[in-house]
Amino acid sequence: MEVFSTVMQYIVDMGASVMLPIVIAILSIIVGVKPSRAIRAGLMIGVGFVGLGLIVGLMNNQLGPAAQAMSERFGLSLSVVDQGWPGISPVTWKSPIALIAIPLAIVINIIMLITGTTRVVNVDIWNIWHMTFTGAIIYAVTGNYWLGLAGVAIHAVIAYKLGDLWAPVAEDYFGLDGITIPHGDSAHMAPYAVLVDWVMDKIPGVRDIDIDADTLQERVGIAGEPVVIGFILGCIIGLLAGYDPKGFLALGVNMAAVMVLMPKIVKCIMDGLLPLSESAKGFMSKKFGGQQYYIGLDPAILLGDSQVVTAGLIFIPITLLIAVIMPGNRVLPFGDLATIGFFIAIAVGIHKGNLFRTLFSGTLIMAITIWIANQTIPWVTALGLSTGSISAGTNIAALDQGGAPLTYIITQVFAPQNIPALLVIGIPYVACFVMSVSYSKRLATKVAAERDE
Repeated sequence: MEVFSTVMQYIVDMGASVMLPIVIAILSIIVGVKPSRAIRAGLMIGVGFVGLGLIVGLMNNQLGPAAQAMSERFGLSLSVVDQGWPGISPVTWKSPIALIAIPLAIVINIIMLITGTTRVVNVDIWNIWHMTFTGAIIYAVTGNYWLGLAGVAIHAVIAYKLGDLWAPVAEDYFGLDGITIPHGDSAHMAPYAVLVDWVMDKIPGVRDIDIDADTLQERVGIAGEPVVIGFILGCIIGLLAGYDPKGFLALGVNMAAVMVLMPKIVKCIMDGLLPLSESAKGFMSKKFGGQQYYIGLDPAILLGDSQVVTAGLIFIPITLLIAVIMPGNRVLPFGDLATIGFFIAIAVGIHKGNLFRTLFSGTLIMAITIWIANQTIPWVTALGLSTGSISAGTNIAALDQGGAPLTYIITQVFAPQNIPALLVIGIPYVACFVMSVSYSKRLATKVAAERDE
C-alpha cells in the first residue's frame, strides 16, 4: 500500500503539463497512432498546458492584486477567502481518499464504456481531483472512508454523463468534433444556462437580442476586436481597483495579451489532440459497435473562444458585486477570479456566443456558486485541517468545487446537515439537469444531421 501511495503521489505531483502528455502519447499508440506522431502530439499538449499555466499565472498575478485592491477600496468585510483551484486542489490531493480516487475513476469510466452508459473516454487524469474533492470532504466530515469513496464514485458517474450531455455543444459551437468537457464547474453549472436559454426564448423581443464580439466589431469597428476588448476591460478593472494611469494601462495591456494569446495556446492543445481523436474514433467504433466516442478534456480548451475570455473578464467585477450584495455572504472571491471563464464556458456555448444571455446565466451561476461556497466553509475547512494544510482557527472557502451544486448535493446526502438548503439547491438543479438531457438530445440530432449533409 505504501508503494502504491508513493507511485500515485509521484504521478499527481507531475502536474497536468507532464501527466497529460504521457497519457495522451500512450493512448495514441494504443489506438494505432505511430509512436513518433504520438510523442509529438503528447509534447504539443504539454506545451499547450505550460502555455495555459503561464497565461493563468499572468491573470492571477495581475487580477489577484486588483481584486484585493477593489475589496479594500470599497470596504468589503468578507472574512473567508476563496482559495481557488490552485489552492484547493493540492489540499485535495493530500487526502487519503486521493490514493484510490484516480484508479477508481478510471475503472468506473471503463465499466461505463463497456456497458454503454457513457461515450466519454476521459483522458484528463489531473481533473479527477474534482471527484476526489467530493470524496475528501465527505471523509473529512463523516470520518467514514468508504462513504468518501462512494462520493468519488457517484461524482465520477455523473461527470461522465455530463460529458455525454455537453459533447453536442462542444461540436456545434466550439467546433470540437469528438471532444467533450466532463469536468469542473463548467460542466456542473451549464444546466442553469439551459434554463436561462429556455426562459429567454419565451420572451418576445428579448429572444432576438444577440450580442457577441463579432457583432460588436461590426458595429463599433476596432473597439470590438478581442485585443481592444481585453484592453478596455483590463483598464476598467484597474480603475475600479483605484490604480493610477500607469497601473490600469498596464493591466489593460496584460488583459489584451490574454485575449490574443489564449486562442493561440489552445490551438497547440488541439493540434496535439488531433491524432488521438482521429484514431480513437476508428478504434472505438470498431471495438464498440460503430458508435461515436468523445475524448474527455479540461475546460481550459474552451478558453480558445474569444467570447469565453471576454465573458470571463466581464464577470470579475460582477462576481465581486454579487459577493457584496448577497445577504449573509462571508466569502471573498479571490483565487478563482482569474479563471471565472471556466465556470461559464459551456454556458457561452449553450447561448451560441451570445454575451447578452451569458450575462444573465453567468450572474445566476456565480450567485449560486457563492451561496453554496458559504454553506461549505465548514467542510472545506475540515478538509484543510485534516490534511494539515491550515492551522486551527483558520476558515477557508473554495468557489471551484466548494461552490459546485453537484458536490454540495452529494455531500449533503451522505452527511445531511441542512435539509432545507439541500432542497433549495437540489430540486432546481435536478430540474435543470432533466431539461439539459432534452436539450442535448435535440442538439445532438441537429449536429448529426449537419454532419451527414
